Amino acid sequence: MNAWGIPDWLEAEVRARDTRCVYCGIRMLEIIPPRGPRKAAATWEHIINDETIVTRENIVRCCAACNSSKGTKPLAAWIESQYCKTQGITKDTVAEVVKQALRISARAAQQQREPADPPCHGPCLCTARARSARRLR
Repeated sequence: MNAWGIPDWLEAEVRARDTRCVYCGIRMLEIIPPRGPRKAAATWEHIINDETIVTRENIVRCCAACNSSKGTKPLAAWIESQYCKTQGITKDTVAEVVKQALRISARAAQQQREPADPPCHGPCLCTARARSARRLR
């Protein structure tokens, strides 16, 4: 296990997967040369800012510049930030693992906004119509 509580097997998997910053795509440096650019240093990142979620879907490698900019902001909010606009980072340009996190986040937000189906005592047209109406939106 490394200093951030990431198991060895997961660290190896993430290092192999994330050779470029998952956000901006630059090739990251594992070792910074003397007087080298710190912003390109490879860092560990929790996509969802919860250090107890140590999974391949939440642990990624990103450059120090993106990590510093994101901080503790929620991913969906950070993607809309001025930093991302300036760097050309969008939901379409990030790595697949980040795209998946954004899709999951969007689905969760949508489910919170949708009203629950009306109480019913079995299959009926009211439930089917409500579901169809939501799908058409």
